[in-house]
Amino acid sequence: MEHAMRIAFLGLGLMGSRMSRRLADAGYPLSLWNRSVLPSLQLPANSTLAATAADAAQGADIVFCCVSDTQAVDAVLFGENGAAERMRAGSLFVDCSSISPAATRKMAARLFDSCGARWIDAPVSGGTGGAERGELVVFAGGDEADIERLRPCAAAFSRRLTRMGNTGSGQLTKLCNQLIVASNAVLIAEAVALAEQGGVDARALAPALAGGFADSLPLQILAPRMSADSFEPVQWKVSTLLKDLDNALAAAEGTPLLPLATHARALIAAHAAAGHADADLSTLVLGARAGQC
Repeated sequence: MEHAMRIAFLGLGLMGSRMSRRLADAGYPLSLWNRSVLPSLQLPANSTLAATAADAAQGADIVFCCVSDTQAVDAVLFGENGAAERMRAGSLFVDCSSISPAATRKMAARLFDSCGARWIDAPVSGGTGGAERGELVVFAGGDEADIERLRPCAAAFSRRLTRMGNTGSGQLTKLCNQLIVASNAVLIAEAVALAEQGGVDARALAPALAGGFADSLPLQILAPRMSADSFEPVQWKVSTLLKDLDNALAAAEGTPLLPLATHARALIAAHAAAGHADADLSTLVLGARAGQC
């Protein structure tokens, strides 16, 4: 059944393409836009491809955004032919990107001042598999009434949406999530390398630890890929996690917080500098085997 609410979705990468398809499958009319040409893009039913972000946002009740970083969000909104040019008062801008909480608060104020549109920061966790299955978890920051307006359509791609506080709180929660993911990823790589060095069949590590205190989704996803040297397709980019760690450290600047995250960031940065920035996170095992990660 087609819904009356009209939605724009800006950013059709690994996550955005899957999230927008879930919305289309739920019956929402969509106007889609991506910063670069996607020659293999297959448009879902109930959707059209707009020429600009401004065109996509025209007449939309909710404008979702899922792009790479803070600068990309700024450009999509406030750059030439940006979405803010056509958004109307009372509409919602829902940013599912993972970006700086401080920049989020500044852009939210700028958007409201420019056109009266309201901001919800709503980064997600669960990866491409969670997006395909509609099982993402969403960390939302913003006005409670605005988030309740968002909740019905967010259910198309998520199993849980939690309001974490005012604007910026969703982004800060995502950074907490990424601190745990990053530290886990480094330790999983070291555990696989240690198992291999000691003669343990590392392919058995994840199933053996399943259900115990060391178990986690990252363990069950990364350890099998690491032990099999199976790094394709790219599911978690090293550079994406590094960007999130940088935002977390910036949020904690001037405090004694995050010593472990600081060390994890240094190890992941060295791995990226060694030529793995655009590789899958499972490649951390290569550095671990060399004693470098």
